[in-house]
Amino acid sequence: MGERAMRPFWIHQLAEYLIGISLVAQGMQDISPVVPSVAGALVMINTSIARGPLGAFRIVSRGLHRWLDLVVMAAILVGAVQPRVDVELTGRLIMVVMLVPLGFLWFYTDWAERRDRKTRRQASAGSTGDVVGRSAGRIAANAYLAGKNAIKKRSQ
Repeated sequence: MGERAMRPFWIHQLAEYLIGISLVAQGMQDISPVVPSVAGALVMINTSIARGPLGAFRIVSRGLHRWLDLVVMAAILVGAVQPRVDVELTGRLIMVVMLVPLGFLWFYTDWAERRDRKTRRQASAGSTGDVVGRSAGRIAANAYLAGKNAIKKRSQ
């Protein structure tokens, strides 16, 4: 198995917003909405403070957000299985089910900042890009000269 496919951080943030909204919406359907709604709010607050394209406040780096995601997932799990606060069965089930996409998002996200991604892409490209660029430039220049010479021959 090769390297895993890394998703852009904006997809991670968008999906976290949607998961947070769905948890809050599910909580509002329950008789006791506190725990699922707080879990959804935690997810949305966590993604809104991350430094990324969809971050509202951009307080924490992506690296720190990576570990805060794990803390939020643990808090959701604790909230789902805790016996103290009354939570409907559907609320508990939704909270546990939402951990699956959160886990996949966490595992398949490219956490690198923009400048780090740019450096990584340049290093992996190597000299192939330069060779292709030079070849394309030579082909364009030769086509231009051939067209210019053909027009010159016709006019004579």
